[in-house]
Amino acid sequence: MAAKQVIKNTIALYFRQIIVTIVSLLVIRNVLKILGVEDYGIYTVITGIVSLCVFIPGALGSASQRFFAFAIGKDDSESISKILFLNLTVYLLMALAIALLLESIGLWFVMEHLNIPADRYEVAIKLYHYSVLSFIFSLLTSPFISIIIAHEDMRIYAYASIFEAFLKLGSVYLLSKMTWDKLEIYGCLLLVVSIVNMTTYIVCSFIKYKAIRKFPNSFDKTLFFELIGFIGWTFFGAFTSVIRTQAVTLLLNQMFNPVVVAARGIAMTVSTQAMVFANSFNTGLYPTIIKSYAAENYKLMHQVVYQGSKLSFFLIWIFALPLIVFMEEILRLWLLTPPEGVVLFSRLSLVEVLVMSLSLSIATAARAPGKMKEYELKLGIIQIFIFIISWLVLSFGYGAESVFIVAIGANIIMFFIRLRLVEKLVGLSALKFTKEVIYPLSIVVILSSVFAYYLKGDIESKFTLVFINTLIIMLFTALLMYFIGLSKDMRLRVNNEISRRAKFIR
Repeated sequence: MAAKQVIKNTIALYFRQIIVTIVSLLVIRNVLKILGVEDYGIYTVITGIVSLCVFIPGALGSASQRFFAFAIGKDDSESISKILFLNLTVYLLMALAIALLLESIGLWFVMEHLNIPADRYEVAIKLYHYSVLSFIFSLLTSPFISIIIAHEDMRIYAYASIFEAFLKLGSVYLLSKMTWDKLEIYGCLLLVVSIVNMTTYIVCSFIKYKAIRKFPNSFDKTLFFELIGFIGWTFFGAFTSVIRTQAVTLLLNQMFNPVVVAARGIAMTVSTQAMVFANSFNTGLYPTIIKSYAAENYKLMHQVVYQGSKLSFFLIWIFALPLIVFMEEILRLWLLTPPEGVVLFSRLSLVEVLVMSLSLSIATAARAPGKMKEYELKLGIIQIFIFIISWLVLSFGYGAESVFIVAIGANIIMFFIRLRLVEKLVGLSALKFTKEVIYPLSIVVILSSVFAYYLKGDIESKFTLVFINTLIIMLFTALLMYFIGLSKDMRLRVNNEISRRAKFIR
């Protein structure tokens, strides 16, 4: 039953992400066209300051999902309202603290240290204020998203996400019609989108779940400190993750021109959209892994982790391979005139994301026992060193692409550390993981890469040829995944689900 639910969740989230990704790419293409490369670079670096705190909703949301799912797995509905009340208390305090931090130290840094053209300075400051407010509303949305995910109501989550994506697309349309300063107006429109998005999730949650409508009778101190402890270490791990991304963007801003920053921003967008496919899939696995641990069904938990790690990688690889092969042609089609360096940056960022995708289900399993100290401390230290080493290699005169290579190497090291730690925390076998995940995955990657390399050859960079060859590569890769990558049991489940849906359509 759990496996069937996982497949249903996967299908819902996968199609949701296809729509969201297409819309997001359209948004970026048109925003770059409307703003221009320089203003887009300013937008990237300004929002990058606020994005230094973007790990906070993720860290808090991860904790919220864990506690909600654990309570559901234990069939303890009374705890749900307590968990929500405690989460809202933490979120509100955190929102206040972040607002003060961003509007003091953060604003000082923007005003004194960012490389912004003089004629765009005032607009950049206004954009910063809008970005701070957007972030606060996004933070307060997080606990309600966590409730929906913990209950495995992925259709609600999917519809809400699609709605948000189309709101952003609508904001770009309005941007093209307005005559005021485009950069300032875009920041204002995104603020409105974040407010509407928060309202949507709150209304859906209160309509759907009766348990959260009840106000808890008492303040559960034990649960509160357990929640704070989990959040604290998750917070640390997420903070170090931000250092390796957003802080490196700021580093490039200090050492290179806005065009390089814009190229990195686009490359990170490409890789982020690819990673979101895996994250969406892992979102569907998160409740199952936590609930099975709470119910002490460790066999199911381990099997979901094995299959989840493999499928997370495959969901990215089927798109990443043709993207890597035809990156230059695709970026020209998408952006018309891509910034210098964006092709190499995008290819390297996709490689980094592929390595990271293997760890998503493992990271979820690590959160199940609630013992996060050793896990987050070891990985966090490595992530801090990504920034330090990036600074060193740039200081020695290496090109901007070197920061991506540093990140790839560090992520490979972190994958093996995660695997070893999870073996210790929840008894997940590293040897079995290698046999069930790494081995079939490696065969698929090697065979599909060789096929793609020879198929491309010296073809002309015409849209029709690129499109046809992309479809051929994706089809061949999908067949390899099905016959080599998936286990016999998983192939049977996929067949049954496809047959069921085909009958429903007929």
